[in-house]
Amino acid sequence: MWIFGVLALLCAQAVASLTLARGFALVVLSDLAQLVLLISATAALALNAIRARGRTRIFWALMMLGVGLWLGYQCLWSYIEVYLRKEVPDPFGGDVVLFLHLVPMMAALAAQPHREQSDQPSRTGSLDFALLGIWWVYLYLLTVIPWQYVLQRVSLYDFSFNTLYLTEKIVFLAGLVLLWLRAQGQWRIIYANWFGASLIYAFSSYLANWGIARHVYFSGSIYDVPLAASMAWVTITALTAADAPAQRLTQERSAIQAIWIARLGMLCILSLPLFAAWDLFDRSMPHPVRVFRLVVTMASMLVMCLLVFCKQFLLDKELLRLLATSRNSLENLKRVQTQLVQSEKLAALGQLVGGAAHELNNPLAAMMGYTDMLSATPLSTEQRALSQKIEQQVRRTRTLVASLLSFAKQVPSEKTLVDMNPLVQTAVKLCPPHLRSAHIKVRTELTPGLPKVFADSNQLLQVCVHISNNALHAMAEKGGCLTVTTQMEREMVVVEFSDEGPGIKEPERVFDPFYTTRPIGQGIGLGLSACYGIIQDHKGRILCQNRPRGGATFRIELPSANGAALEDRMQKATASV
Repeated sequence: MWIFGVLALLCAQAVASLTLARGFALVVLSDLAQLVLLISATAALALNAIRARGRTRIFWALMMLGVGLWLGYQCLWSYIEVYLRKEVPDPFGGDVVLFLHLVPMMAALAAQPHREQSDQPSRTGSLDFALLGIWWVYLYLLTVIPWQYVLQRVSLYDFSFNTLYLTEKIVFLAGLVLLWLRAQGQWRIIYANWFGASLIYAFSSYLANWGIARHVYFSGSIYDVPLAASMAWVTITALTAADAPAQRLTQERSAIQAIWIARLGMLCILSLPLFAAWDLFDRSMPHPVRVFRLVVTMASMLVMCLLVFCKQFLLDKELLRLLATSRNSLENLKRVQTQLVQSEKLAALGQLVGGAAHELNNPLAAMMGYTDMLSATPLSTEQRALSQKIEQQVRRTRTLVASLLSFAKQVPSEKTLVDMNPLVQTAVKLCPPHLRSAHIKVRTELTPGLPKVFADSNQLLQVCVHISNNALHAMAEKGGCLTVTTQMEREMVVVEFSDEGPGIKEPERVFDPFYTTRPIGQGIGLGLSACYGIIQDHKGRILCQNRPRGGATFRIELPSANGAALEDRMQKATASV
């Protein structure tokens, strides 16, 4: 019905132009018909802008702004002809509105809604568009305004305005052709309709100027029918434009287009000194016009230089942000790579050790049986001593195999809500009494009100006890203080064990299997590797580093169990069971 009403209004305009004689009634009918057509086009474009998203919304909004300026120009024209009942003066001050209405429409083409890009345009890209818009305004001030206000000459004004306006329309039509050729599907139809409407509008402007030059043009004449047709076509284009899908645009192609837009902005700035030189050395130009143009050029250069300064500031700020992001990404990549290598070591070693330990258990069981049989037979004192040594070595070997099996097993643990403060206190109390001598102290600094963690309390207790025992062993000779702290950092519960021992020579290797700093026979170097696997299974991190004042610090980070994170972990645990 909307399209039908627009077409009916266009037909009424054509019939009136062909049948009515020149007079006030024809002027009123023609001006009001064009006013209604432009209101219809603006409303249709506004509806598209409201329904659309991202760059498509920007496209329709800028098109609506361009047609809205056209509507403002028509309101001024109708006010003079219909309300004041006067002819529009020449030169007309409202011509600047007519000229400017194509600037936002050219910016709409630069948005390229038919291509899939970032929905939010960058601030530097907006500044490039602002440079281009200011350049067009500068051209109007340079070529048209002097012959309207500085030194009024109607012939030069008409020639300058028509030439510049024609250039602007040619640029707009060329942009439509370029996008029409590159687009596909529904967007190709949209660009084709815009091209048709714009071409008819350019043709109607040429016809009107031709009629004015021969004194046969008047408002409502047959020369206004193509103009009304172009207005109606804009409404039809907006109403028939569906939500067209965007074509995928690679980042490289998008970057190239952004570079070309920036280059055009720089060319606009570089053109200003050329215009200034032309104004300065053109002796045929009247002095007032020359001074006005030089002032306009200097002011435009100042405004554009300020925009370039703002753009450079934003680029520097973005560069610093990207450098910081790159640095953080590199650090995260190194950390993930270290964790991945450690996990692969543990996985490969676990498979190897598991198979070997099971194979060793059978002969060890037989050896234990034979030593028991030997102990039950009559033996001399020397023979019994040898039998006991064999039994001790077999038991030691079985303990080693049990440790290997415990390290290699991959049994899913049962996780519940665990409060880390009581668990840490229990781990400290379980330290062997002989390690807590008079010259070794244990101090706890526990943050109250910590959120609970979703974990296996037995496994975490094993980790805390092992780290505490290692710290006390490290301070056994010279003494010191073991400080255990708990705190909350960025949704992570953090537990730190800091000792005052000699430190660790290679802190980056402490979680490697079979790496130990103890004397031979006092450890096999699997405890911290098992702790690493337990913390990894709990989606946390365990880190080791030497303290600046001596000693080492072990840091355990576990995700807190609250809100959606708790529900997610509970669901995963239920699914695994």
